Amino acid sequence: MRTALTLLFLLALGAMPGALLPQRSLNAQKVTEHIAANGWWGRFLDDLQFYDVYASFWFSAVYVLLFVSLVGCLVPRMWEYFKQMRAKPVLTPRNLSRLPHHATADTVEDVAEVLARARKRLRGWRQVEREEADGARSISAERGYLRETGNLVFHFALLGLLIAFALGKMFGYEGQVIVQANGGQFCNSGVFNYDTFRPGLRVDGTDLSPFCVKVDKFTASYLHNGQADKFLADIGYQTGDDLETNTWRPYPLQVNSPLRTAGDRVYLLGHGYTPLFTVTFPNGETRTGATQWRPVNTVTLASEGATKFDPPDTPDAEQRRRSQLAITGLLAPTAAFRGELLDSMFPEARDPAVAIDVYRGDLGTDSGRGQSIFSIDQQMVTDGKLAKVARQNLRQGESLTLDDGTVIRFDGVRDWVSLQISHDPTQAWVLAFSVLVIVGLATSLSIKRRRVWVRAAPGPDGRTVIEVGGLARTDQAGYGEEFTPLSRDLLKEDG
Repeated sequence: MRTALTLLFLLALGAMPGALLPQRSLNAQKVTEHIAANGWWGRFLDDLQFYDVYASFWFSAVYVLLFVSLVGCLVPRMWEYFKQMRAKPVLTPRNLSRLPHHATADTVEDVAEVLARARKRLRGWRQVEREEADGARSISAERGYLRETGNLVFHFALLGLLIAFALGKMFGYEGQVIVQANGGQFCNSGVFNYDTFRPGLRVDGTDLSPFCVKVDKFTASYLHNGQADKFLADIGYQTGDDLETNTWRPYPLQVNSPLRTAGDRVYLLGHGYTPLFTVTFPNGETRTGATQWRPVNTVTLASEGATKFDPPDTPDAEQRRRSQLAITGLLAPTAAFRGELLDSMFPEARDPAVAIDVYRGDLGTDSGRGQSIFSIDQQMVTDGKLAKVARQNLRQGESLTLDDGTVIRFDGVRDWVSLQISHDPTQAWVLAFSVLVIVGLATSLSIKRRRVWVRAAPGPDGRTVIEVGGLARTDQAGYGEEFTPLSRDLLKEDG
């Protein structure tokens, strides 16, 4: 038990860095920034896996050792509990007056009547009646066996909770995806539909729960200081037979109010803005770009990103690569200009504007290497394959013209929402074991093991002498309040 308590303390202590430090599984960018800001100390913490606490070797070791310790603790306790449940209450002590609680009286009732009244009053207690060598008769009674039952329920539930968590990590998965809030859709048909995906140890992504989500509209309300007050995404979803009939069922998705479907939970994490750019090329053709940009200020939702274009009607691959366009910069939902510098003063899109740099050349999208949708490949700029050709601030509806006659117009912004899809087949078991942990702990703390003995013996004057003794097996606190009325009922002094 001491080992289990020590390991439980170490598990709680080990979880503290997971709450105090950014975790790579939740926000890799925050981890990178934290390491850079703390120098060697940040790198040292990274070497010790403090940014991946729940996947670290030391946290897993404590977890497994706690599991083994609980098993080793519970097996012998179960055998002891089984023997206690079969055992009879102990013999009546020879001298009841030495017990913490004691009372005595005499009565005209005979011994049989006293014991009959005692048996009736002690109904609900486990009791056994014995005859002693001097002719006296006694009742040994005990109560509070549920204390140990609750204790065992608590520990077995804790063990079950550990197993459920482990199975959830093996067979569950979690992923995030950004969906445009103008009818954009997401279908849980494969891992490639996710922006980020964290599978369990036994999940390969080929057997995900099938469902689809469509975001029709997003509404956000803010307090006067810019703090978010309410996020609401009006979505439709399809699952089961709905996928075959193309039936969309409406659901108001809010923060902390997930959609539960097909064994998965869909959470609304946050939102941002997608700038809309229309590019008119020299040959008169137009293309519209709508790529989400990433918020860099969580208060004002000032965002950065890159919107990329391929030139139209360019069959020659080499010429197409040399004529690609990228619009990068800063998006302000509510513009605040300080000279030529653009900033955002409020997270709501009241007066959107952008400060953009336009690049032309080879974006490197055909190189076969992965590339972030939020930025351009700076190596291509360094190599001279991608060059900046314009820089300008644009409000909604304004445009700029490049040296080759290409016109870029800023058409405003569109909302996007960030969704998290979580699948945990053991969540019902986790809930059940969590409830049992609370019930077992409350039972073991609120119920006390206590004993009471009643002895009746004929007195020299023909009256019956009654002795009552009581003993709390664990903590005496509160037993006096129970023993006093109990002894009064058992004695029934008649003077």
